[in-house]
Formats: sequence, structure tokens, C-alpha cells
Amino acid sequence: MGNFTRRGFIRSGGSLVLLGVTAGIGLKTTNVFAQDTVKLGLLHSLSGTIAIAEASLVDAERLAVDEINAAGGVLGKQIEVVIEDGASENPVFAEKARKLLERDKVAAIIGCYTSASRKAVLPALRRAKGLLYYPTYYEGQERDDHVIYTSQEATQSVIAAVEWLAREKGKTFFLVGSDYIYPRVCNRIARATIERLGGTVVGEDYAPLGHTEFSSVISRIRSTKPDCVYSTVVGGSNVAFYKQLVASGLDGKRQTLLSTVVSENEIDGIGRDTAEGYYACMGYFQSIESAQNERFVKAFRAKYGENRVIGDPMQVAYNSVYLWKLAVERANSFDPDKVLAASGGIELDAPEGTVRIHDTNHHVWKKVRVGRARADGQFDIVWESTDLIEPNPFPTI
Repeated sequence: MGNFTRRGFIRSGGSLVLLGVTAGIGLKTTNVFAQDTVKLGLLHSLSGTIAIAEASLVDAERLAVDEINAAGGVLGKQIEVVIEDGASENPVFAEKARKLLERDKVAAIIGCYTSASRKAVLPALRRAKGLLYYPTYYEGQERDDHVIYTSQEATQSVIAAVEWLAREKGKTFFLVGSDYIYPRVCNRIARATIERLGGTVVGEDYAPLGHTEFSSVISRIRSTKPDCVYSTVVGGSNVAFYKQLVASGLDGKRQTLLSTVVSENEIDGIGRDTAEGYYACMGYFQSIESAQNERFVKAFRAKYGENRVIGDPMQVAYNSVYLWKLAVERANSFDPDKVLAASGGIELDAPEGTVRIHDTNHHVWKKVRVGRARADGQFDIVWESTDLIEPNPFPTI
């Protein structure tokens, strides 16, 4: 946690509070902030097992806040950020959400990473009539009046990925994932899509979360000889899975493998040489060539260092702050009910391209892309959807 203190945070009742969000404010503690501020909660795992993936989202959210404050704030108010650590524990997420909503009186929360942590904060949101912007790709199967889902739900990435694989690489598939809700829902969607396309699933296997021994799974992949492996193995397990694939001779040149959960951040953990040649399907890759993305990457590196990489959830976290700002301005209010009512149809020219909040289901229309990992840890984008893909969180499977 020390690095957060160096970046301009102080401890306040167990919370981390961002100081000096614009040059004109300087270093101030929360109890002397001017009256013309509005509080925004950032609730993420800064410690524990999920922090390796989740903590970096705070950096992207802080960048958005800095930019908004430097441009005059929201409805004339500067954003005061209150940061809480969910500590990779669902009960802690619930406790911190209650604190942010009931004691800090935040106007909204940007936060959570796993679906379990999101579901843990729903009771607090409903009790306080609060609003959460959830910035992580997930399995769908949910619509809540207190949540805006700002990343892709499963159908948006899985269907596009399987269709691309069947068209470009072949129609026999091996499905492998970690054993929890996201991989199982994704594989149900994948299997239905493969069957619709006339393909065949030659194997389906799951490993416990945190599993590091994939020899039996890899043996089945080798024996079934699929054209494509679709992977939803998550977290640190990917380090072992990818390395063991390469050691068995199934590297990115010999075996087509595509993941919907491995971004640039995960590749840094897996090892760039190990991941080279494998595919991923995401809404955002750092290598997108556009003026908006170039500006975003430049600003992020200027703030956090030239060696930092940006993965999809980080960019979506950045977008989430701006989507909240736009909804507040349309509603001309910070009241969560009014902000939610004003959100449908809002569009943002994001680093990934245009995203638009759906009129009724609280998810976002967006493009998705397939990229192939390079030796430098970035992705060559080999395909992107022509149009924005409509979110369908409750598909008929």
C-alpha cells in the first residue's frame, strides 16, 4: 500500500483518499475540502489474490478524474475521490460499499472485479439507492436498477470469437476454463454457437481456481487434436497453463488458442515469449490505432510511467468515470435515480471507439476485436466487428 501513499493518498478512517486532484487544489485532507465538491467512490481489491488484476483499474479511474477536474469538473463541482480496498474478500466489499454510500455519501461507485464481489455489494446499493458502474467483462445473467455494466457481457465476446475461429481456423473445439460461473456460462454460449456453425466440441474441461497442474488437460488436447482451443482459464492459473502448453509443444505457432480473459496485463504475468502467438478477444487492445487511444495511452504513460501497459478492464474503468459524468450532466443532477434514468442512449468516444449505454438493459453497445499476442506483449489486431454489438445479458442457450 505504500506506493499509493507516494502517489498522493492519505489514510482516513481506513480509507484511501485522493489528494490534490488538480494543480489548483494542492494537498488537502478530506475534512477541509471545499463545499463545491462531489464524492466518487472507487472500490477495488488493492490487496489479496485479485489485486494483481484489479488494483490497476484505480490508476485508470484516477486519470479520468484528473482530466475531468482539470476541465472544470462536473456541474461545476470538483470530484473528490474516496478509495476503498475490497481486499479480494466479498464480505469486505459489502462492508466498504455500505461505508461509501452511507457514511461518505458518494454520488456513485466505480468498482468491483469479480461477479461475486459485485453481487456482494448489491444489498448495500439497494438499501442506500446507490449506483455502481461495473467495469469488468462478465457472464451476463443480470440486470439491476442500481448497476451500469460498462464492459462486454459474455455474448458480445464469446459469439464473435467462436465465429471468427470457425471461419478462419477450423470447426473442432476444445473448451477449457476455471471452475466458476463465468467460464461455465461462456462455454454454454460457445457450445451453442459451435453447434449452430456446424462445428464439433471434442472436449470440455475445468480446473479449480488457482490450479497450476494442467498436464491431464493438455494430454486431452493433444489426443483430440482440436483446430481451436477456447480458454476461460483465469488469473495466475494462466501462467502455469500457457507455460505447460508451450513445454508440451503446443505453442502459439502450433496450436490455435483464444482466450476472452487474457489482456496485456495478464501477458506480463504469463511471460511475453510464452504468450506469443496466442489469441485474445477483447473490446480494447492498447495497440488500437486512433487519435483518441493515442491520447489516452500518452496521458496514462505520462502519469504512471512509460513501461506501464493498459489492458481492457483498465480502459473500461477509465470510460466508466466519463459515462457517469455524461449521465450526471444530462440529468443535471447527482441523484442516482435521475442519473440512471438519464443514462440510456448516452454515447462516449472512448479509446476503444464509440460505446453506447443500452436504452433498457444497462449494458453497453460496443465493438469487439480479436488480437494475436506479439513478442513485445502487445497484440496485432486481426479482426474487429464492423458495427457495435448489442448486449444480450439473457441469451436463449
